Order: sequence, then structure tokens, then C-alpha cells
Amino acid sequence: MNAGEAIAEILKREGVELLLAYPVNHLIEAAAAGGIRPIIVRQERVGLHMADAIARLTSGRTIGVFAMQHGPGAENSFGGVAQAFSESIPILVLPMGYARRLAHVSPNFNSVNSMRTVTKMAEPVTSAEEIPHIFRRAFSRLRNGRGGPALIEIASDLFPEHLPGPLVYEPVIRTRYGPDRADVRRAAEALVGARRPVIYAGQGIHWACAWEPLKKLAELLGAPVATSLQGKSAFPEDHPLSLGAGGHSFPPMVPHFLGQADWILGAGCSFTETNFGIAMPKGKKLIHATLDPDHLNKDLRADIGLIGDAQLTLEALCADVERLAGQPRDRAAISAEIATVRRKWLDEWMPKLASEETPLSPYRVLWDLQRTVDVANTIITHDAGSPRDQLAPFWVTKKPLTYIGWGKTTQLGYGLGLAMGAKLVHPEKLCINVWGDAAIGFTGMDFETAVRERIPILSVLLNNFSMAMELPIMPVSTERYRATDISGDYAAMARAFGGYGERVTDPEEIVPAIRRGIEQTRKGIPALLEFITAKEIALSGR
Repeated sequence: MNAGEAIAEILKREGVELLLAYPVNHLIEAAAAGGIRPIIVRQERVGLHMADAIARLTSGRTIGVFAMQHGPGAENSFGGVAQAFSESIPILVLPMGYARRLAHVSPNFNSVNSMRTVTKMAEPVTSAEEIPHIFRRAFSRLRNGRGGPALIEIASDLFPEHLPGPLVYEPVIRTRYGPDRADVRRAAEALVGARRPVIYAGQGIHWACAWEPLKKLAELLGAPVATSLQGKSAFPEDHPLSLGAGGHSFPPMVPHFLGQADWILGAGCSFTETNFGIAMPKGKKLIHATLDPDHLNKDLRADIGLIGDAQLTLEALCADVERLAGQPRDRAAISAEIATVRRKWLDEWMPKLASEETPLSPYRVLWDLQRTVDVANTIITHDAGSPRDQLAPFWVTKKPLTYIGWGKTTQLGYGLGLAMGAKLVHPEKLCINVWGDAAIGFTGMDFETAVRERIPILSVLLNNFSMAMELPIMPVSTERYRATDISGDYAAMARAFGGYGERVTDPEEIVPAIRRGIEQTRKGIPALLEFITAKEIALSGR
């Protein structure tokens, strides 16, 4: 068995069925020969985004894998690897490397050296004999602890080399660890004694599949639940205790209840300080339940720390809260308060959500989208900038892993690959990416990949012919040089690629167009709906 055959066999034993890739990487042929389907993208970053979604939507049970050529392919991939690192996503990155004698010769790009800062592990394969050991280390890092990319660089001259004997490789184990029982008891006592406890849930709930114990704990405590943007859909947002998600924009229920909380339980979150997430109010008592001890006291001081898997932690908390409280706290008053704040907020925003104006209000487009699709059987993701901030506060999730929220860094164009990866994992669901005319400029060519590979997603494009978020901070360059102007006929582009494309300008055509787009996806055809919208810069919560 040569090196390529051995790697392909290891991937199969670890449950990998798809290889996202851009040539030339000799592993593509080896994987195809071994029965792993290669999906060739148009731009490396999109392949990494697709691998990202595969990991997210299986809670890490399936590892997304991306392979690319040495030199320019690896160089182009850096941004996608960095994004996955910032989001703590376990993906396996397999760049080809220069021949071993040239691997450290300048100016050749060495992926191991260059990407160490944005990976959990970066290691070269220098001999075929070491392949099983290196891949065992990589998959163990991917399946255990906090997520993040693992990178293995495979020298181009290694592929013909044979293993010295039969391949010996067993899939790695996945383990969990839980918090100290004494700390759990302290946390339970604090929460039961709290006057206005609030739970803030992050994406660790998704990775641990801890949705049920989160819901149970909230109902035991009568505690409202907010999520981070990455944790959105971890708690059903049609639940009376839901506050929604706190991102760059947010519904007012989130700051209202966080501001009045006496104890805040951060579950499955890092409490990372970021411009794209809501800031925790100062002076609050914090219980920080996180998988990674490095996150404890990183940006906020914790009064109680619970280190471990979110499911194990929340199950232990539920048991102690039940023992201490005896019965669930009456949540009628809190639920009514949440409903009052929500109703007032929606009343204020309804003129935009139901606007008849043209160009179209982007809020009207997204409001109609939510009222048209089967939300519980839809997976949706935003893109960076305005689409994220216009979608996240108003989209009401009902089931786990139906909203892919992201954004500790905010690379434009990320949503397309996420939607495509989601469709590969859940072909039975409607998978939507919402992006703007800036984002499509970064990754729009990969709509052709969706067409070619028969990945029938629905792309909702909000086109205002402008970088609208930059208008307030670039007034001179806009007025003098039109520096924020951009343009394009993207519906025509989608049709040119062989997909379905439609441009919509009339408010009365929003819902019919969405229905036409959905029908095309059911026929196996990717659809792009281009809505011509106003230069809207008002944000909920900002």
C-alpha cells in the first residue's frame, strides 16, 4: 500500500465519505480510487467552509476534510483555516507540500510552519511509515477537547512511497470529561438562590448535543435563555423563556435581562470579547461552564468555574437543582415580561418588516422568507455584515442546528460554503445562505460548484449596489469617488452557471419568488434569488 492509498483508507475508517478539494493534490485520485467522493471547488476557502459545515451539523461526529495543492493552493487556504480556528471548528486540512528536499527552501510556502498559529496541530508527513501515527494524533485532536483545525502536510514526493507492511490503524476514541462535583453543587446553590438568573448558551451546547439538559435547566430555574450568535438554535426561540441571540445586533430582550440578572450562567461559551457579540454587563456574578480551561477568566472573571463537556455539566446541574429546589420555579411572570419586551420591539420594527417601499426593505425580504419556509426543516446561515445583522435578531429558530451562526472574525463569502456543506449533510432539508452584494464578490463563482455537483441550495442575495455598512464611516470617499459603490446582475450569473436565477424588485413578488426558488431546489437545481434592496443601515439593538 502506498502513501496515498494508506491515507485514503484511514479517512474511510474514520467515516469520511467526502473530500472537499482543489487540484493538484495527489490524494484526490487516491481518495476517489478508494470510494471517497471528491468535490472540486472553484476557490479553496469555499471548500474549507463546506468542511466546516459538515463538522458543525454532525456535532463533530463526521470530520470535514479539505485537500489542496502546495504553494498557491495552500497560500489561498490560509483565511479559511483561520476562520475555522476562530470558530473552534474541527476540520482536517491536508495540503500537499513541496518535495521533502525543498520543503524548507525559501520562498516555498510551508503549510506546517505558516499555519501553526491557526491550527490545533500542524505536522508534516516525512515518511510513509509514520502515516498511521500522524493521522491518529490528528483525529484524536479533532475528536477530543475544544475544536479547531488539524493540518497534515503531505510532501508531493511521498505519495509513491510504500508502507513497510500492512496498514495498522483503528479509528480513534472520543472522550468526555466533566466538572468537579463540589463546583457543581456551589453553582446549583447559587442558581437556586438567585432572584433573576439568566443562562447564556454558546456553541458548546451544539458540540455536546446538550440541547435537552439546557432546556430542562432553564425550565427548572424559570430562567430566561440567551444564546451567542454561534449558539443560536441551541435553545428553541419559540419557547416562552427564549431571549434570542446576542450578536452584533440583537433583540432588546437580551440586554434587558442580562442587565437585570444577579447570576449569569455561561454554558458552552467562551465569553470571548468580540465586536461581533454582545458584551456582558459589568458587576454580575458569573458561573462559567466551558470545555476549555484556557477560557476561564480569559476576558471575564468567573465566580464559579465548571470545566467540562456541556452535556455532562448541565445534566449534573439539573440533578442538583432538582434536589435543592424540589420543583420547577413558576416562570409565568418572567415569560410575560419577555413577551412584553418582544411585542414592543416587534411593533417598533413592523414598518420595516412589512414595508411596501421600493427598493425593497431587506427586513421585509427576510421577514417574508421566514413566513414562507418550513423553519423547523430549514437550515439557514447569514454572511458577514448587514445580512448577519438583519437576519439574526428576527429569525426564530425551533430546532437545534437549524441556524449556522458565526462571526468571531467575519470573512465575507463564508455563508455560501456553509449552506453547501449543510445540504451535503442534510439533503432532505432546505438549506439557505443569505448574503449581500459584497459577499458574493468573494465566493460567488462557487455557485457554479453547487450547480455542477448537484447541491441544490437556495441563495438569498440582498443587493443594494453598495457597501452599506461602510457608508457612515466613508462619507468623503463615497461622495468624491463612489468608493462604496458595487454592481452586478447576479441572477443572470446564476442562470449562466446553469442554476435558477431571478431578480425581484416588487414587494408583492417576494413570497412568490421564494416559492419558485424552493421548487427549483426540490428539482435538484440551485437557486439564487436577487432582491434589489434599499441601503439600509439601521440595526436592531444598535
